[in-house]
Amino acid sequence: MGEMLREKYVRQPTPFCAGCGHGIFMNAFLHAADEMGLDFRGTVFVSGIGCGAWVPSPHFRADTLHVTHGRAIAFATGVKLARPELNVVVISGDGDIATIGGNHLIHAARRNVPIKVFCLNNLVYGMTGGQVSATTPQGDITSTTPQGNPERAFDLVALARGAGAPYVARFPVVRARKLTKGIINALRFDQFAFMDVLSLCPTQYGRANRAKLGFEGPSLIWGMLEWQKEVCVNREKAGPEEMNGKILIGEWYAES
Repeated sequence: MGEMLREKYVRQPTPFCAGCGHGIFMNAFLHAADEMGLDFRGTVFVSGIGCGAWVPSPHFRADTLHVTHGRAIAFATGVKLARPELNVVVISGDGDIATIGGNHLIHAARRNVPIKVFCLNNLVYGMTGGQVSATTPQGDITSTTPQGNPERAFDLVALARGAGAPYVARFPVVRARKLTKGIINALRFDQFAFMDVLSLCPTQYGRANRAKLGFEGPSLIWGMLEWQKEVCVNREKAGPEEMNGKILIGEWYAES
């Protein structure tokens, strides 16, 4: 992160583990905010509990709410209803937004509450011990599924679109420029916007699944980044024959 961005937007150093994708997202978000001129004085950031929730609070030089686990979208909805002139942005993890707080996500999408939700999806509960989450792929190893996750994972794009969200996006942190552009589009959208940010957790998810998923490379972190490059395919360019085991990335609007 550039010195100028740190001075302008960040209060203190971040606590993320080496290789954590949340730091990449934070960098992309601040570049996006600076490029579009997002007024932090007119913005409230809301987060729950977990590594992803540490992005805005206590780091951003803005008003932040660090709230109950799984309830970030509910608090954000209350802020927007009470102060509709404010920009309300939720930044939190997949455990917080899609697992414990999944019900709030679908209803905010259904109601088209004009808030922005960024789900930092590292496929696991990172901070609280590496437990299985609603986005952990079937068969993957976590601290609570040592023999492999027996359940299907949520596709958060499909979930949000099915609930009626007018803007939905998915970008991996390995594609930082595309991610930054997507963040700008989401923040400028005047209705409910949801982004599934494919993040990285080398500490919990990566170590547990290194052998199973073959994270090759000189380091675990490098291997996970290469893995994201391999599995993510642009939705506008992907043909049926390319989709086996791949993840679609890009933007979806209600009419598309």
